[in-house]
Formats: sequence, C-alpha cells, structure tokens
Amino acid sequence: MKRIALAVMILLTISMMNENQAQTTKVLMKTTLGDITLVLYDDTPKHRDNIVKLVNQKFYDGLLFHRVMSNFMIQAGDPNSKDAKPGTQLGSGNPGYTVPAEFKPNRFHKKGALAAARTPDEVNPAKASSGSQFYIVTGRLWTANDLENQVARGHAKFTDEQKKVYETIGGYAPLDQAYTVFGEVTKGMDIVEKIAKVEVDAAKRPKVDVKIISMTIVK
Repeated sequence: MKRIALAVMILLTISMMNENQAQTTKVLMKTTLGDITLVLYDDTPKHRDNIVKLVNQKFYDGLLFHRVMSNFMIQAGDPNSKDAKPGTQLGSGNPGYTVPAEFKPNRFHKKGALAAARTPDEVNPAKASSGSQFYIVTGRLWTANDLENQVARGHAKFTDEQKKVYETIGGYAPLDQAYTVFGEVTKGMDIVEKIAKVEVDAAKRPKVDVKIISMTIVK
C-alpha cells in the first residue's frame, strides 16, 4: 500500500510539473490608466511568439491606444502612434510584416478577448494579421435571436458554451473566425472598460492620449 501511495504521489508531482511547464504565457501591460494582465494562448503559437518577440524588443512601450469604440473594442500597436501629435491619422502602421491567420473554433470574441487587427478582405483575402496591432474586446450582450441572425447570415453555428458567454458576459460575435483571437485579459478588465469610455474624436482616437507605458513577459 505504501508503494502504491508513493507511486501516486510521484505521478501527481510529475503531472504538476508538466502543468507548470505548459503554463500559458502572461503579459503585463502598464498603461496611463492602469495595469492589464493578458495571457497568450499556446494553440495560436505564431501570434504568441510574435507578441513575445515584440514585447522583449520593447516595441509597444510608448504606443497609444489609437482607436477606441464603445461597446466594441480598444485598439493599439501602431508604431506611428508613438509621440503622435493630435490630429495625426493613425492605424496603418506596422513592423513590415504580417502573421498568418490562426483561427480556432474554441477561440472567440468574448468580452476580454485579445485579437489581432488586420487589413480588409479586399486587399487581404488570406485574413493575415497585422504584425503588431491588436485589440481587446469590450463588446455587448447578445440575445439568442441576435446569434441566430448571425448564423443566418453565414456565420458558423455557435456552441452552447459560446452562446452562454455571449448572452451573459458579452463580446462581439460577428468577428469570430474572421480575426485571430490569440489571448485574453485575466486581470484589469476594469481598466479596459475605463479606456473604452474615454472621450474620442471623429477618428475614434482618445482626445487625451491613453499610452502603453510598458509591456513585459510575466514569469
């Protein structure tokens, strides 16, 4: 019996070690309105590795949330936004490359989802992601009828779990499987909401700059 108990303890220890080794990558984003903690999914490795590379290069430090839309999302990652003067048109900057789409049926635009921005289908039929721009979903609540209408318009059917999330927590259902979702907010959603509520100009840029002070990988 003692040998069995010891074997079980060893197996549990190995299992815990494996789980720790497989922990999802975490990113701490410090902004002028507060801190946001993100996780990057392991099943979207191209996007995960790209963000990790850019974070380690300090690429995002000093960039703005250049596009904020209430009940939809907040967007950042345009290198041209660093020290951008008021009225400067933003949103087209990038690091000079794109990232192939990584659509996953289980990754959807729930509230707090982290996803990659991209250029429109007309010029980007492969739906490749921007090399640096991302958005965090705030969204809204969706009724069962809303979701049924999305399916009627050609959207893939939603799982029961997705329906429940959209109906009770919210998000932005129309973007599923069109933009790559590669992470989510685990702490600081109140800060995301605060950013989403700032006053913006006609181009949806905050009238008072909301800046990313730094982004770091959390060990």
